[in-house]
Amino acid sequence: MFKESGECMFRGMRRKNQELSYEDSVCVLNKGTSGILAVAGDGDYPYAVPLSYVYEDSKIFFHSAKTGHKLDAIGRNNKVSFCVIDQDKVVPEEYTTYFRSVIIFGTARILNEETEKRAALEKLAAKYSPDHEAGRLQEIDKLFKQVCMVEIAVDHMTGKESIELVRMNDGRRPC
Repeated sequence: MFKESGECMFRGMRRKNQELSYEDSVCVLNKGTSGILAVAGDGDYPYAVPLSYVYEDSKIFFHSAKTGHKLDAIGRNNKVSFCVIDQDKVVPEEYTTYFRSVIIFGTARILNEETEKRAALEKLAAKYSPDHEAGRLQEIDKLFKQVCMVEIAVDHMTGKESIELVRMNDGRRPC
């Protein structure tokens, strides 16, 4: 029931008929505007925090202040998970929720090299402000020294949707 990937073992999805394809999982990540980063926090308590991100080439990029709980946790243990919820519709009369989500397990690292950091920051800014290149580049220049960029290299990814959405889609791609 585990899938091997590098040094780590990842569980396979139990309900295979609800599993999203790789392409549909990537689509969810590209559509999403926020996700939840989970790290091993202080005192071994999990720490999960919502944040803006961009996905590209099997990597998640997000920005942060240069100090804080997230970065301290990543410094202690760079293994993280990241979750994006694409749909979450409560259907009271059916006692269920129509959901679609993706979860990633990966390895986080702080981007210290300036060219790499700037490229990641430009990708992030372009996602949220696609039609304002001059303004976003000016903002990046203004805040570049103050911001930290983090990359999560995806080690394992799964997407899942409710059985009701599987039936509605009837083999069609949800994205």
